[in-house]
Amino acid sequence: MTAGRVVASVVSTEKHPHYLGHKLLMVQPLDASLAPKGKPLVAVDGVQAGIGDLVLVVDEGGSARSVVGAPDAVTIRTAICGIIDRIDLGAAT
Repeated sequence: MTAGRVVASVVSTEKHPHYLGHKLLMVQPLDASLAPKGKPLVAVDGVQAGIGDLVLVVDEGGSARSVVGAPDAVTIRTAICGIIDRIDLGAAT
């Protein structure tokens, strides 16, 4: 699981049937200081996220399919599974 920021909506008039009815969003992965890290990902939205939201992304097929409620949709690999309210950096207790 990784943190990211939603940077765009993805509109696709033609797509695999597994993606029908699912919103697709472009997510920029972030490092611990919330700076961009790596290339953006296209993710299926499982939590009604929007552009600008700080989100949790799972990039593993089985977990992603579980998040969006599509266990047989083998083409789904990456999904947004949470919206982050805040990140508290500091010593663990």
